[in-house]
Amino acid sequence: MSMRPLWCVSVVFAVAVAACHPKPPATSPSKAPAPAAVPAPPPAPPPQPAAVARPTDAPVSEADLFNRKSLAELNAERPLKDAFFDYDQNTLREDMKVALQENMQWLEKWPQTVVRVEGYCDERGTAEYNLALGDRRAEVVKAYLSSLGVKADRIQTRTFGKESPFCHGSDESCWSQNRRGHFVITAK
Repeated sequence: MSMRPLWCVSVVFAVAVAACHPKPPATSPSKAPAPAAVPAPPPAPPPQPAAVARPTDAPVSEADLFNRKSLAELNAERPLKDAFFDYDQNTLREDMKVALQENMQWLEKWPQTVVRVEGYCDERGTAEYNLALGDRRAEVVKAYLSSLGVKADRIQTRTFGKESPFCHGSDESCWSQNRRGHFVITAK
């Protein structure tokens, strides 16, 4: 037998074997299965129209704000300055007259208000002496404000003497804080 027919038989046999052998399906590595479709998020709601000022909307006045506040809120703001006194004195110092003049301007601005001036003392002295001194201090503050034009019926007085001190301590830094005429707004 010659080589040529053998070679032809080999080729035919190889082709026949290849044709009978099952091939896996061809897949492209770049094509992955498509993920499940995710719906797009809904569009954002349209922006709310800007509030249009109506002619009846007026800005809130300072008087309206004042009237809305409670007495506790007003007193917490401390719009009125206390008048401080020297040891064993009920004479107004010049710096305290300036503070009381500022208080008078506030009281003129809000003429419906009523205040109470509470007289306090430091812990030195007897209870009776300090009650009398605290009363004199409150009355001096009232008299000075009255001399500036504040009606006396808008100012009440009360003494605490050395009871209910603002500062608890036994040194001049505390004592000086306790010698005062303290303002409390009682009506508006």
